[in-house]
Amino acid sequence: MSHLPAAAGVGFKPEHFTAIRSDGGKIGFFEVHAENYMGAGGLPHAQLSALRADHAISIHGVGLSIGGAEGLDANHLARLRSLCDRYEPESFSEHLAWSSHGADYLNALLPLPYTEETLATVVAHVDEVQNALARRILLENPSTYLLFAQSTIPEVEFLGEVARRTGCGLLLDVNNVQVSAVNHRTDPQRYIAAFPLHLVGEIHLGGHAEEALPSGPLLIDAHGTPVADPVWDLYSQVIRQAGPLPTLVEWDNDVPDWPTLAAEAARAEAILRQEADRLVAA
Repeated sequence: MSHLPAAAGVGFKPEHFTAIRSDGGKIGFFEVHAENYMGAGGLPHAQLSALRADHAISIHGVGLSIGGAEGLDANHLARLRSLCDRYEPESFSEHLAWSSHGADYLNALLPLPYTEETLATVVAHVDEVQNALARRILLENPSTYLLFAQSTIPEVEFLGEVARRTGCGLLLDVNNVQVSAVNHRTDPQRYIAAFPLHLVGEIHLGGHAEEALPSGPLLIDAHGTPVADPVWDLYSQVIRQAGPLPTLVEWDNDVPDWPTLAAEAARAEAILRQEADRLVAA
């Protein structure tokens, strides 16, 4: 499982590096996307090495295509192993999604039908990743915009079964829960109530965009705005049920200045501390 502190972290952006060096002690951990650090050296590694000296690190993959029908890319896996060996992150995570077809990388996290066939594929791929990295990984629930008629397994059950068969942990993206629930007109609180929270090693929070359609609102997992109030409410529910957990604020597009991002982390930290205090008092 993740060894991240039960504190609030943020995704590292190079433009914040100078500010972090003077103010970063307030942040519980930093997360980076693996694919941004697959070169051998240069400024990205110099900054990440300096960050790693003082902070816990989570590495988040976006390109493994764990849900793809084809085999995993051995070269990509080897680069991931090298990166994890280099930085010894407290956590490594990836998405329940597919993103490549043959030699083509689609630069998107695409949804899967939840069937027994897909389950077998994902289990085999998670096993392969964990063996290649020699570490337990966390698998993230997706944000989705359509449902497959052929799906026979509810998403929460699918994730739980992958974890049961492989021993992996789960990354609960609360914004993804809200996005998918609104898009499919389902209840996000029921999703959380059914989620195996004891398997969660990290939580993600992020902003979403909203479009008005004739059928109702469409939420898009855009990571370009502050965390929305319904997501904060859902996050508070999760922490009340599960206790304090490592929590990351993702803001990948229209990146704000450092004080704005740090303020989002501080809001998550306040919720974590409130729950920790409640548990001590109890």
